[in-house]
Amino acid sequence: QVQLVESGGGLVQPGGSLRLSCVASGFTFRLYALNWFRQAPGKEREWVARISPFGGTETYADSIKGRFTISRDNAQKTVYLQMTSLIADDTAVYYCNAVSGVDDFWGQGTQVTVSS
Repeated sequence: QVQLVESGGGLVQPGGSLRLSCVASGFTFRLYALNWFRQAPGKEREWVARISPFGGTETYADSIKGRFTISRDNAQKTVYLQMTSLIADDTAVYYCNAVSGVDDFWGQGTQVTVSS
């Protein structure tokens, strides 16, 4: 059974930091590219960051470039999103996503709220 389970969300003040984690099971994690997406209330889901299967290439949306870092631990079957200098516009449900060929797996999401 494929599972992606996100954690690490919460309430944080502007300028603060959070690290999201997503633990995978049920598929060969190291062969999959991993993405983080987010969806703010009333908005479409937005791609945030991607890391290649063996971690050699990272790409980022312009809106978060320089503030967020994606990483992965293939031994622990976990992908991370380190978020710094958070702003109100970062408030959203954050989802991890694993893709390889026709496979496209999603987690249930974790809420991040940036507010004073």
